[in-house]
Amino acid sequence: MSTPKAKQIKEKVREVYSKRAQEESCCAPRASSCCAPESDAGIAEKMGYTKEELDLLPKGVASLGCGNPIAFSEIKQGDVVLDLGSGPGMDVILAARKVGKKGKVIGLDMTPEMIEKGKHNAQQAGLAEIVEFRLGEIEDMPIDDASVDWIISNCVINLSPDKAQVFKEAYRVLKPGGAMLISDLVSHNLPQKVKDSLASWAGCIAGTLEESEYLDLIKKAGFKDVAVVDKVDATQILRSTDCATTQPGFSDSYAIYSIKVKAVKPPAQKRK
Repeated sequence: MSTPKAKQIKEKVREVYSKRAQEESCCAPRASSCCAPESDAGIAEKMGYTKEELDLLPKGVASLGCGNPIAFSEIKQGDVVLDLGSGPGMDVILAARKVGKKGKVIGLDMTPEMIEKGKHNAQQAGLAEIVEFRLGEIEDMPIDDASVDWIISNCVINLSPDKAQVFKEAYRVLKPGGAMLISDLVSHNLPQKVKDSLASWAGCIAGTLEESEYLDLIKKAGFKDVAVVDKVDATQILRSTDCATTQPGFSDSYAIYSIKVKAVKPPAQKRK
């Protein structure tokens, strides 16, 4: 089996997530992104969401990903927040509740179907004036330089075949002193046969990196104070879902971890 090329990976990911937006399914009915069952409140709690946060969402809005990227952030009133791979807008809505009417939240997604779903959900939540959704890729963000205070992302960067470019773009669009708080998956001893599977790419597994490699890419982009603020062994959670049956070699002895990473763009230096 040959290693998938970047174009193939993006086409597969776009195809899968477009279908999820239309069918409201992942690998099985009533499931959300990265195979976390929408109906299982226990998994939502394990991934860092509180009952109070979930109660703020319109009925039917769930895209649990692999963790709550807002949980360890200090998003405040008036901030500008960018959500990378915003999907149907769950984290956009939660962030909008924090920034208030003086702030702004931008949801960026590469699938038109998810953009439309996000707009609908924001309208249902009464947040259309605070929230904006933009169609684009996280490797080439349609966002102005130094224009956002916070970047959040939920189990999306692992889907990119060029993570180094994603972090370079994240650094570019953040204001000096701005911060990035992302939830994502990393792996240990991931077999090559999993890395070579397009289905596993779309299933959030094949694109995972070793934790040290992932953090190094963030540091090389220029970020400082890079730290893992939370880490959960997600191997068994993923095995408990129907998605596990679509992952080649999932029974092999490797591990998948959900991590929350915080990183800061250094403040601008004062002129002497």
